[in-house]
Amino acid sequence: MKTIAVIPARGGSKRLPNKNILLLNGIPLIAHSILYAKKNNSIIEDIYVSTDDAEIKKVALEYGAKVIDRPKNLSADDEPAVTALKHVLKSIEMNVENVVLLQPTNPLRPENLLKECFKIYQKQQCDSLFTVSRNQQKLGKIIDDKFLPFNYKIGQRSQDLEPLYFENGLLYITKAKLILLLDCARGDSKIISESAYPFEVDSVFAEVDIDTQEDLEYAEYLFNKVSRLRST
Repeated sequence: MKTIAVIPARGGSKRLPNKNILLLNGIPLIAHSILYAKKNNSIIEDIYVSTDDAEIKKVALEYGAKVIDRPKNLSADDEPAVTALKHVLKSIEMNVENVVLLQPTNPLRPENLLKECFKIYQKQQCDSLFTVSRNQQKLGKIIDDKFLPFNYKIGQRSQDLEPLYFENGLLYITKAKLILLLDCARGDSKIISESAYPFEVDSVFAEVDIDTQEDLEYAEYLFNKVSRLRST
């Protein structure tokens, strides 16, 4: 039974045109996730890119990924990632046990993250696992022009906040059978099951999710800063 990586990368980004193939440190954005999967070939046996875009397909093939052509009806802005994963699984003729989802918009990941996550995933016998990071901000709502604190009391110190966590998107691991059994027609398809294991990540990379030019520039800054630290 195999473990595969799936990288969903549709074309037609509106806020940052062609973002999945824009260069980050001289490498197309999507290629960072492909190269990350390749470095983890002790876990991942095949790498698939799901796309509806000819240029993304070209780049993916150049970097050694296999490509599944995604139909237009699965490539809308509001289409959940799980439908792309299900389409990939139904398109390939092999028995797949685990699917690792790597989003191209989260190109920077701690080097050993997948190995650590997969070890826990197997030890806990999870049906799914996803990465989270702790929130360090004082959050609130604005109602009728008034700010109402949500996770703190006015005057409370940041270090005394109740622990809250956010889904950082760095990676997901899911049983293939779980993806295939989910009923997309009912709108309840999820990569994260109710019993999913939340793997906590304390890394500045958890803050990177590229959707704008500013996000891309921030990722470039972090990439260069971390590279310099590793070389010293």
